[in-house]
Amino acid sequence: MSRQPELYQWIDTVVTHFPTISKPQAMGLALWSFGMVLARSCSLTAVANILAPLLGQSFNSMRERLRDTYREADAKAGDQRAELDVTLCWAPWLAWILSGWVGTKLAIAVDATSLGARFVALVISVVYRGCAVPVVWKILKAGEKYA
Repeated sequence: MSRQPELYQWIDTVVTHFPTISKPQAMGLALWSFGMVLARSCSLTAVANILAPLLGQSFNSMRERLRDTYREADAKAGDQRAELDVTLCWAPWLAWILSGWVGTKLAIAVDATSLGARFVALVISVVYRGCAVPVVWKILKAGEKYA
């Protein structure tokens, strides 16, 4: 990785705030979030395009590195690959959001969003500075009954 002090500082911040996940997983989250801010997009292509030249890597290498952050363990190369269990991130993520909280009131938003006829996203968010920040979610197949 080329010398990018801002990125290294951000990686350290993410690793510190997510002690429940491995360092490589936290680094993947740091790369994604850093790239999304720079690209002003959460598209895999846009993030890989902005990070690849910044870090001196090819577009394809960066894209695969980013994809490994969310792939299942079996879909990754290597013997000791683990998949990211996002449920381990929820408590640290909420704690990080609340660490800068001012005041005594907390607004919570609950949302069920249909993603076409395929999925329904159930999301609980904390409303922070006018934005709903997702802290817990569950993706379900649309058209099926659940308890």
